Amino acid sequence: MRMRDWDHNLKIRLGGEAAFNVIFWTFFPFLSIYFTDAFGKGWTGLLLVLSQLLSVLANLVGGYCADRFGRKRMMVFAAGGQSLGYALFACAASPWVNMPVASFVGFTLASLFGALYWPASQAMVADVVDEKDQSSVFAIFYTAANIAVVVGPLLGSLLYHDNPYVVLAAAAIICALIAMVMSCQLSETRPEQVANRSRSGDGAPWLSSISTQLRDYKIIAADRVFLLFSIAGVLLAQTFMQLDLLFPVFLEETVSQTTILAFGDWDLTMTGQQLFGLIVSENGLFVAVFTLLVTKWMAMYRDRYVFIGGALIYAIGMLMFSSMSTFWGFSAAIAVFTLAELMSAGPQQAFVARLAPQEMRGQYFAAASLRFTLGRTIAPMSIPLAGWIGFKWTFALLALLAVFAAAIYYAMFDRLEDTSDRVPHQSK
Repeated sequence: MRMRDWDHNLKIRLGGEAAFNVIFWTFFPFLSIYFTDAFGKGWTGLLLVLSQLLSVLANLVGGYCADRFGRKRMMVFAAGGQSLGYALFACAASPWVNMPVASFVGFTLASLFGALYWPASQAMVADVVDEKDQSSVFAIFYTAANIAVVVGPLLGSLLYHDNPYVVLAAAAIICALIAMVMSCQLSETRPEQVANRSRSGDGAPWLSSISTQLRDYKIIAADRVFLLFSIAGVLLAQTFMQLDLLFPVFLEETVSQTTILAFGDWDLTMTGQQLFGLIVSENGLFVAVFTLLVTKWMAMYRDRYVFIGGALIYAIGMLMFSSMSTFWGFSAAIAVFTLAELMSAGPQQAFVARLAPQEMRGQYFAAASLRFTLGRTIAPMSIPLAGWIGFKWTFALLALLAVFAAAIYYAMFDRLEDTSDRVPHQSK
């Protein structure tokens, strides 16, 4: 599907979200270092777990609200809330205030509203794009987000360490601008039958609404294929989430200085923190250049082989990363890591869209994104774990979780192919 044929809503979102992603990746990769310096490894892990537990709840509410109140309304509301969270973070991180606890509150607030934004955003794509084109559209959004990963960490390695509050203030302003543009330019895409279903519940007691929401998620949980998909996703998230959690701490503590290039008496060296910015930018560059190519390549194979293969390649990438000590070694590891990432980006989102009944798209995407929110909730524990058992054993354990995820995908596709085991979705 050509971009010029896209729905107007998708074009607006692509531009606005790309702008925000550039500034977001300028500071996000360095947050684990910031919080570790402020609170220590143990408290950082626990606080990040707490933050993401709240995001899990916000994510479930976001899926329900996307179906109940509409995609546009929730996206505008969530973008505005993210602006407030980053504004608080910026003030607290400024040299005039310097309150790490308030910084963490601002980060948590922004994370909560980000969790509200995600289900509505994904449901909007499923609303306006035919099933056959959904993988490519999701892949383009993923590519655009990762072009920002090329530029953002490089800017962050130069700007964020000395001026974190300036970068965070820019994020708050951009989120506010995105909210205003979406409010004026987006149109609602929620299918009419979903809107009618929501209107039929207007005026019901709030306890009744909560009961309805929980019943809807119970139906999703009863879908055994979807449940296995989610469990495998949570396990697999323990690997790719470490790009922003364990990787920067690992490089800062194990690489004091490394040579990137040398010619005669001249050489280019970097510290571990600077090397991390470069490695993340490489990841973003690989994603930006190869996403569509790998997505087309994966389209030649059944989802079974794509999902299982991606999980096993993640395991290999984690083991490689823990064994390297030079820039070129880390570059080879991140290339393998990125291949696994690209194998699952578009196909997994399209897989969710195929499973979800139209009247529950928002909630299905919310439940599917629990792979990330629950995964992100557990993933920070790798930081204190590395302090207890060392980096080598921590990376080995993460690789083992990826192998377990591959085994669960195998069981999931066995169940999917046995159509008698699928739980029918009841219309209400």
